[in-house]
Amino acid sequence: MTRIKICGLRDAKHALFAAEKGADYLGFVFVPGVRRCLALDDAQRIVAEYRKAHGANGPSLVGLFSDQPIEFVNSTLESVGLDLAQICGDEPLEYLSGVVRPTIRVVHVGDGATLDEEVGVVSERLNALKAAGVTVTLDRKSSVQPGGLGVPFNWAIAEKLAGKHAFLLAGGLTPANVAEAIATVHPWGVDVSSGVETDGMKDTAKIEAFIATVKATGA
Repeated sequence: MTRIKICGLRDAKHALFAAEKGADYLGFVFVPGVRRCLALDDAQRIVAEYRKAHGANGPSLVGLFSDQPIEFVNSTLESVGLDLAQICGDEPLEYLSGVVRPTIRVVHVGDGATLDEEVGVVSERLNALKAAGVTVTLDRKSSVQPGGLGVPFNWAIAEKLAGKHAFLLAGGLTPANVAEAIATVHPWGVDVSSGVETDGMKDTAKIEAFIATVKATGA
């Protein structure tokens, strides 16, 4: 089955709802300047409330970081009680080996080169990450912020990569287009944030519709 990550959560209510509906990963942002960024004490409270209500089983809890000191990343992962780190910036491969939790590495896909050139560049990075045992998310390249913009990249690039690489597909996914994305790309998983929001806030109806649509594909 296609894995599902609901990202940019800011309260226990929506985390618990996504878990109940069948999400595999729940994402919490710790990148300063990003709208969904959580303060450390808020994150600790949310995760404690979530764990108390849901227990230790269920979706993996993921902390998102971008170009931040490894000491901050590790202390946040441990003090909040997160299962994985998602690394979203320009950190080198060797940075990942210092993270105290398993990692998801965001690889940003551009559209300035030809399709085959971009496939080649991204494929090289995916090979290196696979060798390091790192899970990958493909998202659109942006100079504004490292994800959560709700803008897709060229799925033809991801489609070509999916034959040899497993990855989570991110960027502009919604309940309305995720079935098409899965049918076109055949990703290992899908990752959504703004696509399950209304007026910048998580929307339970959209979370439920997104998860149900993914599961209905049977992929």
